[in-house]
Amino acid sequence: MNERDEKALNPWISIWTKPRATIQQVIDTDPIRLVVLLAALQGISSTLDRASTRSLGDKHELSTILLIAVTIGPLAGLLSLYIGGALVRWTGKWIGGIGSSATVRAALAWSGVPLIWTLPIWIPELLLFGDELFTSETPRMDSSGTLLFSYLGFTLVELVIAIWTFVVLLKCVGQVQGFTAWKALGNLLLAVLVIIVPILIIAFAMAGLS
Repeated sequence: MNERDEKALNPWISIWTKPRATIQQVIDTDPIRLVVLLAALQGISSTLDRASTRSLGDKHELSTILLIAVTIGPLAGLLSLYIGGALVRWTGKWIGGIGSSATVRAALAWSGVPLIWTLPIWIPELLLFGDELFTSETPRMDSSGTLLFSYLGFTLVELVIAIWTFVVLLKCVGQVQGFTAWKALGNLLLAVLVIIVPILIIAFAMAGLS
């Protein structure tokens, strides 16, 4: 692929199949381009997913869940971008990472584009399943083979996209850090451990004191 071809990439589409070339084009042209919007949209998507997996509908109305998603979700997405970006850049330096704060954030933001594409899927899901998307008990789906089969179909599509989003994340982080995808995985694991290890130490210390 020559330079002219790379400049023609549409990152909203090419990130799916050409993540390295796409993120390189982004950081070569404008590494801060749309990162705030992308993080906010990812936050909405992630909030809806967590509300579903945690059966938040058992305690809250559907309207409340949607309000939380569109108000708190974007804030959570931005916090994740900036805190996560700082941790990835910091721990990446331990293993030879070359990314700057802006390029690492760009990698995290643009790698979430496949996840953002799942947002429109919520519209038919809400129309078909309503609040049962967020409840532990699903009597309407349980009594309808068509609804249950449709739900499983949507779930499968979202699972495949989630897995591919993670692959894209590894490739994007690897590109900006000068890593292979496997080394990028190590970078991400280090960033997670920086958070988890102190929490575990504190938890064990408090357990010992009690």
